[in-house]
Amino acid sequence: QVRVVESGGGLVQAGGSRRLSCAASGSIFSINYMYWYRQAPGKQRELVASITSGGTTNYVDSVKGRFTISRDNAKNMVYLQMNSLKPEDTAVYYCKISEILRDYWGQGTQVTVSS
Repeated sequence: QVRVVESGGGLVQAGGSRRLSCAASGSIFSINYMYWYRQAPGKQRELVASITSGGTTNYVDSVKGRFTISRDNAKNMVYLQMNSLKPEDTAVYYCKISEILRDYWGQGTQVTVSS
């Protein structure tokens, strides 16, 4: 069984920063991609950022230049550094890991950006 747990959410003022963490534990064989998604109220879940095991990253256009995804392969962790936050970044942020056999999701962490 694999467990994925996000942390670091909370309330932040517009222009501020927040760092999300995601820890994967359990019977992990090999993690390929790691992702951050988000879902705002009334909207579909969207992919925010991804990172390969080799460190190649991709971002949705709306966060480019503001968010940075990184990972620690030894600890099976992925991070999302969010800078210059905007009210439209308010959402539940989810971590997903792509292990060799299947994907695993965390329960999400709320990020609220006040104007």
